[in-house]
Amino acid sequence: MAAPDTMWSGRFWLAAGERASKTAAQTAIATIGTTAAIHQVDWVIVGSTSALAALLSILTSVVSDGLTGSGPSLTSETVTAKRAIED
Repeated sequence: MAAPDTMWSGRFWLAAGERASKTAAQTAIATIGTTAAIHQVDWVIVGSTSALAALLSILTSVVSDGLTGSGPSLTSETVTAKRAIED
């Protein structure tokens, strides 16, 4: 069995960074959509909200590893491209 991707490994930070990037992008899209519906888009708000969401995602990954010791997720489930196609 492979060693877990603890927060001291590069794989952990790669996975945590991916999660944070996705969270930031989702937050930016939601913020742009919400502010555009109300008034003009405030890019400072979009940027700061997205950055805060990404930081919270990183902190969540660190806490998850602290709880499980197995990486940035609370579950140990991983999905590879091949497996996703087969399921």
